[in-house]
Amino acid sequence: MNPHRIQVPMPPPPLRGHLPFDGGGIEVTSRWIERGGRPWIPVTGEIHYSRLSRERWSEVLGHARAGGLDSVATYVFWAAHEPEPGRFDWSGNLDLRAFIELAADHGLDVVVRLGPWAHGEYRNGGFPDWLLARDLKPRTDDPAYLALVRTLYGETIAQLRGLTHAEGGPIIAAQVDNELYDQPGHLATLREIAEELGLRVPVWTATGWGGAQVPGSILPVFGAYADGFWEETTTEWPAFAPVHFRYSAVRDDVSVGADLREALDGITEAPAASRADVPFVTCELGGGMHVAYHRRPLVAPEDVAAVALAKLGSGSVWQGYYMYAGGTQRTGPHGTEQESQATGYPNDVPALSYDFNAPIGEHGQIRPHHHALRRQHLWIRADGHRLARMASHVGGGSDDPAELRWAVRSDGTSGYLFATTYQPPKRPLAAQAGVQFSVEFGDGQRVTVPSSPVDVPAGSSFVWPLRYPLTPTLELRASTAQILTRIPAPGSNPALASDPSASPDAVPGRLSDSASAVHSPPDPVPSHGLDTGPEPEVDLVVLAAVPGVPVELVLSDGSPVALPSPPGRDCFIDLDGVRLLVLDDLSANRFYRLELAGCDRLVLADVPVYAEGGRLVARMDTPEADVSVLIDGRWRTRTLAEPHAGPVEIASDLKPDHGPAPAHRLGGPMHRLSAPDDFSGAAVVDIALPESRAARTLLRVEWTGDTGRAYDGDRLIGDHFWHGRPWDLDVTSLRSVRLELLPWRRATGVWVDPEVRRIEDGVAVQRVTAIGVEETRLTIEEDSR
Repeated sequence: MNPHRIQVPMPPPPLRGHLPFDGGGIEVTSRWIERGGRPWIPVTGEIHYSRLSRERWSEVLGHARAGGLDSVATYVFWAAHEPEPGRFDWSGNLDLRAFIELAADHGLDVVVRLGPWAHGEYRNGGFPDWLLARDLKPRTDDPAYLALVRTLYGETIAQLRGLTHAEGGPIIAAQVDNELYDQPGHLATLREIAEELGLRVPVWTATGWGGAQVPGSILPVFGAYADGFWEETTTEWPAFAPVHFRYSAVRDDVSVGADLREALDGITEAPAASRADVPFVTCELGGGMHVAYHRRPLVAPEDVAAVALAKLGSGSVWQGYYMYAGGTQRTGPHGTEQESQATGYPNDVPALSYDFNAPIGEHGQIRPHHHALRRQHLWIRADGHRLARMASHVGGGSDDPAELRWAVRSDGTSGYLFATTYQPPKRPLAAQAGVQFSVEFGDGQRVTVPSSPVDVPAGSSFVWPLRYPLTPTLELRASTAQILTRIPAPGSNPALASDPSASPDAVPGRLSDSASAVHSPPDPVPSHGLDTGPEPEVDLVVLAAVPGVPVELVLSDGSPVALPSPPGRDCFIDLDGVRLLVLDDLSANRFYRLELAGCDRLVLADVPVYAEGGRLVARMDTPEADVSVLIDGRWRTRTLAEPHAGPVEIASDLKPDHGPAPAHRLGGPMHRLSAPDDFSGAAVVDIALPESRAARTLLRVEWTGDTGRAYDGDRLIGDHFWHGRPWDLDVTSLRSVRLELLPWRRATGVWVDPEVRRIEDGVAVQRVTAIGVEETRLTIEEDSR
């Protein structure tokens, strides 16, 4: 079988100085973004401070940083902050300034999405009701509207003083409005107002999808979703989705927000936006997907990871996710503040839950795509300065499911080969037999990978490094294992260092329990020993094997590298001037890079972990878990014990009585199914919660039905549109919960994923479980020898 032959020429230099951004050390070129003169790929996740309880901010931000993010984005919802004209509220979980300061404490930059209109599945897109009652034209340069915007921006910017990048703070960008496609002059005016009021940020953005007309003073940013709740019930898989699972030079997705354009403005078609003078930047790669009453997508973790990797292969130089952490819809003067048909939207969404099936759930659940995305983000952190310079060359990538999909990003002398056989189960791709590539670079050098054709299983998405520099004199010419990260040695070549701000992992140390970890065992694991010789002063490069594909590593001279053992935590390879670690897929999903005791440390953990104040924090939802830290070149392991953590089954196999399902209704401007408000026929399930000594308790309800509500007495504490995944509730400190569950009725016509569609009409509760959650802190202490 002939290999796929690819030529990747030297890319042209980027345009500079043509964009109206005052960077203060951050520059936007036509091809990439630079920070301190060094190409940089930011990784940003959307987290809404106003939809999280304030006491949970640090936990969520910690997990975000541990997930490989270097920045977070957040909406400023106008209705939340100015519920009445002239009365602004920045208290409690509305304290924008405190949230940004805490993000900085966790090493995260911030993108502030200023509005005034946000969408975000918020009532009236975040506009206060009193605003819409006035005689003005919102989202235009109507002077009456701009006067109110000026007041909002003034109050918001007052919260941001001293926190911008130019002032030594974390704010690196601001977005004006959202999904405004036909008012470029107004977008420019919003930036001008914000700057007049004193806001100076390196980058100004606006959403560019839907063929949006974005002025030259603003950087257009894009999105990509694996599915959409805003589609019709007749749509089995949206027409926009397949392209996001292959490599493409097309940045725009005209379907995102299309239902609102059609419903509110009567616009049914929009041209795809394209500008060659700006880099490919994303702000809404789907971190999951929300649900509406009429349509409830089941986006899988594999979907999220595959879309993100496809955008990198397509040339993205800023990975931005929506949402990265779920939350809870606010309640205001008019009740719950979710998007609904009652306020003119096409869709009814849950009144409280804004979980979004995000990598971090509404109640802090850490989901599999948090781990899958972290692998990508650690690679970007380690090699983003090289990847950013690499232009994308899309080869295979048509809609033919039989064609191998691939792309190469290259700077003309080295690069990364992307390939995928993944698409969702609705339209899966087949395995590819006899895969081999021959890549000719702009300097005339050719690399063949692998040396012999291999079969790639279905469901794979991977990136193979080509001519990767290991030392100034040694390169990894080809590899069928993926780069995870790189820890530089003291005094390493800055041109090869993974991160100029990272500290080397070369401090001898030991694991110890902090005083707050009252349940942790006090003694170290004796079988490992903690006193060893100093770690070799060479770079450590960590790779991950691709499941089903043999690992092949080839050096500069063409010689293969022999693995001393199968890929795994102990597969270390010592070469001249560099050390390699090749992990298996399972270990790679447990792999972290955290700043502990002033050093970047490599961690393998059975449970989600993050760093806070130099200590390791483990989120325990199981009674025992192992955490290993690489110290002095060897893994040091501690078994954590939290007897109050873990699941306790409360009930199972319930078939509660219920009345008839309420008659279905159509509503909103697009006549879609409306969420029922008549719960008189609901099944009622009273749950007595067992006494828990855990710090937090989640209630997990595995059930089938239509919609559910949960009450503590008369207080609504959660709601759920059944879509195939369990329903989680935070029941910390509660003694009982009442569930009201409406029966499923197939004839209603609600769309759910084919994987879960074949359920019986009625209500069934398969299992109810209480899950105790604790946090345990470990400290890395310097050896006192």
